[in-house]
Amino acid sequence: MAGGPPVLLGLRDAAMAGPVPAGPLPAWATNKLGGTADWVPAVRAGPPRCARCGRALLLLVQVYCPLERGPAHRALHVFACAAPRCWGAARSWKVLRSQYSQAQDKQSGALSVAQKQESTFAAKDWCEDADDWGACDGAEAPACASLELLGLKEAVSSEVECASQLQQLHLAEPAQDTAPAASEDMDGPGAQDTPPAASEDMVMAMAASAPVFQPFYINVVDEEDYMGFLDTDHADKLLKEYQQRESLDLEQMMSDSFAGEDGNEKYEKSEVKSWDHTFHKFMKRISVCPEQILRYSWGGQPLFITCPPANLEQDIPACSACGSSRVFEFQLMPTLVSMLQSDSDLSVEFGTVIVYTCERSCWPTDHQTPLEEFIFVQEDPDQRLFK
Repeated sequence: MAGGPPVLLGLRDAAMAGPVPAGPLPAWATNKLGGTADWVPAVRAGPPRCARCGRALLLLVQVYCPLERGPAHRALHVFACAAPRCWGAARSWKVLRSQYSQAQDKQSGALSVAQKQESTFAAKDWCEDADDWGACDGAEAPACASLELLGLKEAVSSEVECASQLQQLHLAEPAQDTAPAASEDMDGPGAQDTPPAASEDMVMAMAASAPVFQPFYINVVDEEDYMGFLDTDHADKLLKEYQQRESLDLEQMMSDSFAGEDGNEKYEKSEVKSWDHTFHKFMKRISVCPEQILRYSWGGQPLFITCPPANLEQDIPACSACGSSRVFEFQLMPTLVSMLQSDSDLSVEFGTVIVYTCERSCWPTDHQTPLEEFIFVQEDPDQRLFK
């Protein structure tokens, strides 16, 4: 996008029937939703657990995202708790960053032959900088490029019928067991909640036996390629249809909620108007490609679904490893909710989930466990404002 870093969109692609087939990309360099985490070489981790209820967290997305200024392979994994009462709590989510440099091969002889073969895959073969996430130089079209990189055989048409898809877009229904508002549960990253020390075989067995969401490849496209489809008048019409479908009458809500509250009426009306503007902006922006499940723009600006706390930037903690500031990297979108499928009838609901990572993307020497980054959760507005 003009005036800022490009925005890349992740779309759900073909289902993964099994392990990633042999090809140009190792499993840990594959963008996917669901399944189990594939850690970069030399990094091992057990399934993270919910800091609120103690349950094992489920993998929502795996994003391979090396940066231009470093030779390291780099991946981010987002996990969440499937317990309804934990959905809106930041401490029930985790985003873990892991990195690996080919130089580590020369410093350690402990890597397996398979890991050494995987390490020959160079970061520049996938993307040369953050704003090329999921694409490569010389590609004719983002969709075709990402399909080739993922080793998929079937082509995906780049044409989308955004209007019809937006009409089908539903944010999640209100939870029966309501979770705290995101602005009231600003849990920063602390020590990773890991199970007691266990052997590698035990860790892998735990991961294999845990419930998972059905895995799908994530296809990557450039939002700029979709902007020609934007029809703001039609987007306004679709937004009104969405509000009617979800029984969201904002003006009536203000009239009913604030009648007789003279002292606070002006402030509260302003707050609702601000929420309406933020939500309207959110819906209009995603209308160009409503099937997006992820927005990536390292160092860019997130797209909030409701007004964030005024002091959000001050509340984002510095990197726990090096003390540097964190920057926005990507966010999960509400369309992902309906795409999380499981044999165990598991689900996770949210409005949007925003990930901030170390601006230096630091990695301690010989580090072998993922580093936790900061995650900010905004609930589905139906949950927080229309209980």
